Amino acid sequence: MPKAILLDMDDTILSYDHGVDTDSCWRRSFGSNPGCDPEDLLAEIKAAARWYWSDPERHRIGRLDLYKARQDIVGMAMKKLDVENAPLVDTIAHTYGEERDKCVALFPDSIATIQALRQKGIKLALLTNGNAKPQWAKIHRFELAPLFDCVLVEGEFGIGKPDERIYLHALERLEVTAEEAWMVGDNFEWEVAAPQRLGIRGIWLDHKGAGVPAGATAVPHRILKSLGELLTMV
Repeated sequence: MPKAILLDMDDTILSYDHGVDTDSCWRRSFGSNPGCDPEDLLAEIKAAARWYWSDPERHRIGRLDLYKARQDIVGMAMKKLDVENAPLVDTIAHTYGEERDKCVALFPDSIATIQALRQKGIKLALLTNGNAKPQWAKIHRFELAPLFDCVLVEGEFGIGKPDERIYLHALERLEVTAEEAWMVGDNFEWEVAAPQRLGIRGIWLDHKGAGVPAGATAVPHRILKSLGELLTMV
């Protein structure tokens, strides 16, 4: 049994992408007259988003300012469709953010699982990437902070996953060694490959049952479909 577990937040404790109809969020953000066919705009936004988030460095910069990232993505999409309307780009980016925030929810088994781990005497740390303000807003909204012995938010701490320093700092705060800890989350690189290079066991949440990514050199200690399955291991 581990002495400590490091937990991711988005799409591990909270449903952020998994199970959220992001297409509908985009459609609601377009308003009544986006200046082009709404479905064409949606298709171009999704293509621009795939390109934008595919690069690790763009991803790191973008997640620290999601509003600016969404402005860039919408701007690229509208340029593809020959639509020039800077105020509308800003409105869509802002409204989409509001619509996404409304959709964020706890996975049904999240809180009960975390509480059960605490009752077993396991130390817990929350490690989440992104800008401090929106990430802390979610932490407060769902009353997560009291459930953890340590909370590290990338935008506040200054370093995020997969930088080894954030895992090592969490271990130091929890006063455990790497071999005594597990990292649990849905991102294969951040929650499996990177921590396992330090000796932390990586537990991967594969919600969609996609299987280990092709070409991956890391092997998860365990693969789960939901956070609640973690209780069968401790």
